Amino acid sequence: MANNEKVKIGIIGAGNIGGVHMKEFSKLAGDCVITSVYDAYAPMAESRAKEFGIATVAKSPEELIHSKDVDAVIIGVPNQFHAPLAIQALEANKHVLLEKPMGISADAAREIYSASQRSDKVLMVSHQMRFQSVAQQIKDQVVAGELGRIYTAKTGWFRRKGIPGWGTWFTRMNQSGGGPLIDIGVHMLDLALYLMGNPKPVSVYGATYAEFGPRRKGIGTWGTPNWDGIYDVEDLATALIKMEDGSTLSLEVSWAVHMDTDNTPFIHLMGTEGGAAYRGNKGKLLTEKFNRPIETEISKPENDEGERVRLSRHFLQCVREGKQPISSALTGLTNNLVLDAIYESSKSGNEVKLNWNL
Repeated sequence: MANNEKVKIGIIGAGNIGGVHMKEFSKLAGDCVITSVYDAYAPMAESRAKEFGIATVAKSPEELIHSKDVDAVIIGVPNQFHAPLAIQALEANKHVLLEKPMGISADAAREIYSASQRSDKVLMVSHQMRFQSVAQQIKDQVVAGELGRIYTAKTGWFRRKGIPGWGTWFTRMNQSGGGPLIDIGVHMLDLALYLMGNPKPVSVYGATYAEFGPRRKGIGTWGTPNWDGIYDVEDLATALIKMEDGSTLSLEVSWAVHMDTDNTPFIHLMGTEGGAAYRGNKGKLLTEKFNRPIETEISKPENDEGERVRLSRHFLQCVREGKQPISSALTGLTNNLVLDAIYESSKSGNEVKLNWNL
């Protein structure tokens, strides 16, 4: 694609996350144009088209994917539809920006990964937390060797009262693939592995609990409840993940829990030469000089453009240059393999070794 040619984007899913993508990519109008939108609820797609000046409201996902006016497809729909739509788009020679998690399960993620391997198009998973300013500053220090060898890490995200859309696809295992583990836990798993230097997970011991959702407690403000629906996912998960290089990662997430929490995602990296703490828009580097502990504050710049803009720009750059995105199909598959292993370990009560036969 010529550098002076705008990337033509089609968006499948005009709901909350689709609207976010429209807003952010519209900020990069010099590099791209949103040409088409589709949503199962047509009035929503029509409303978004008017709001963002999108020329075409597609009548089906297939129409959008096969349009000559679409170079790249953004997929922001319930998890169960990720694999079929992503695979169809790749096979139609379209670039794909896919919302997390990459697949509803490891099997679905394997299918997407295989399709990406057969294609010369870009597939990127939309993990915006990798693009947060504090996370990027910590990553720079890791790459520079300031932390030495990271031998263990701890990450989590506790919501005290935050179950989304009770009874909707969010809380149905066959449509979402799980609860907070696959919803917000995948963000923390992905970012922690990225900051650790992308070690290869080999085994998992985990447990999940559903103590609030089945009793219709712990309801949050995200989404509209469907009280005629069902809740058959977890509301808290915990796991210890072992890597091929011997390092470990502890992961804990909840939608609802009785604990003192400020609802801020966190990561603690512990290295041989230093450590790092990440808490949303704030962070610290922890080292030792002259036998004294030293802490260096990290914060988001005042004029920070935001992680979503950086994510969008990175995707467009990968499309133009044919380069591998930092949140690639392989990283998406890695996340899904770990998530499935945690669910399996919770059921069996045993450690689960990851199946890396691709």
